[in-house]
Amino acid sequence: MTKHEEIIRYIRDLEVGSKVSVRSIASELNVSEGTAYRAIKEAENVGFVSTVPRVGTVRIEKMEKKDIETLTYSEVVNIVDGIVLGGKDGLYKPLNKFIIGAMTVDAMKKYVSPGNLVIVGNREEAFKLALEQGCAVLITGGFGCSDEIKKLANEKQLPIISSSYDTFTIATMINRAISERLIKKDIILVEDVMRINPVYLHANDTVKEWKDVMARTGFSKFPVLDDKDKLVGVITTKDLSNYVKDDDLLSKIMTKDPVTVNEKTSIAYAANVMVWDSLEIVPVVDNKTLIGIISRGDVLRALQHATRQPHVGETFEDMIIRNFSYEYIVDGVRFAGRIMPEMYDPMGIASMNSLTMLMSTTCMVALRQKNHVNIFVDSFNVYYMKPVQIDSVISIHARVIDSGRNFAKVDVNMYDSNGELCSKAIMSSKIMKK
Repeated sequence: MTKHEEIIRYIRDLEVGSKVSVRSIASELNVSEGTAYRAIKEAENVGFVSTVPRVGTVRIEKMEKKDIETLTYSEVVNIVDGIVLGGKDGLYKPLNKFIIGAMTVDAMKKYVSPGNLVIVGNREEAFKLALEQGCAVLITGGFGCSDEIKKLANEKQLPIISSSYDTFTIATMINRAISERLIKKDIILVEDVMRINPVYLHANDTVKEWKDVMARTGFSKFPVLDDKDKLVGVITTKDLSNYVKDDDLLSKIMTKDPVTVNEKTSIAYAANVMVWDSLEIVPVVDNKTLIGIISRGDVLRALQHATRQPHVGETFEDMIIRNFSYEYIVDGVRFAGRIMPEMYDPMGIASMNSLTMLMSTTCMVALRQKNHVNIFVDSFNVYYMKPVQIDSVISIHARVIDSGRNFAKVDVNMYDSNGELCSKAIMSSKIMKK
């Protein structure tokens, strides 16, 4: 085990809430401060620790993907650039919802419940009520609170946070953070579909042993590890030939230095890699240690599942496309709609980026009409003839001009309300199939 891995394991075994510092880890494990710093940053990326302003780096409970939409109070501190005045032990409790306390204390009682975050101005009586009801408090305007309130917050283990922003700005920032998390929740990662504890072979195994494993398991593609259980290659039936003997070692015929992904890689990226390199399997590794494997079938099923699921959050593309109608035509599709204000550039005309997005989306829809679901853009060449004015009604015609088993080409034209050509593009794509 390397020093880096030893530090990660040490951090993972700490109790939730324990403080973590470069100096303490360097002293405890007898490593350099540089090594300790790099390991702490990786632990933060993985989700074992988090850095809170004026508190430091603290061991936290790793949040599961199913709870990704749930904010914790510590994340609220970072979102609003806040200062923690008290109740630091409760920073990693989840936030259920937030309440704006723009009412009398008596009126607030029926709205607050445990797990809420009460956003309020400089009102001590409101602070006390919120804490007694099991709520954290976010003070707007940069105000502080009395020692009595800080003591109560520490007893209840509920954070008191102060931010210099006003109430409207804070509510907007928290809403945006929740929306971004909901959009991220839609993204399927490798860890969601990978097969853990896969069957593997060793580099010093023979071809005969490989054939025996194939007969026993029914699989023909395997990752290959060295004597330290680190991934060094992949073996598939493509590596067999008439010149390979049963007593040959796998290290001589395997594909060395294979393409790998980690568990946080998106399935869309993994699919891209598999299509471009014509791969049947891709090992999932953590610092060269094999933790799982994904196959072409796993990726296809995940992509098909993703296309059938409604999005929880709304992306910029969703916001624009919903204002366009479409109809299927011979060998393609036609989109029609009005240019939205969100699509303008600083010059007051439709931006090239938004128009390109519209045209590429139209191409994708045209391909899906042909039952091509798992599409990856190879190239997109676009030519602009004239600018598109404010509030213009445009129509986009996309037509599949060539397609094969693993590729397709689409021609797309954009017209203004007078039927004049505004832009033209050709999209070349690859299609993933079993």
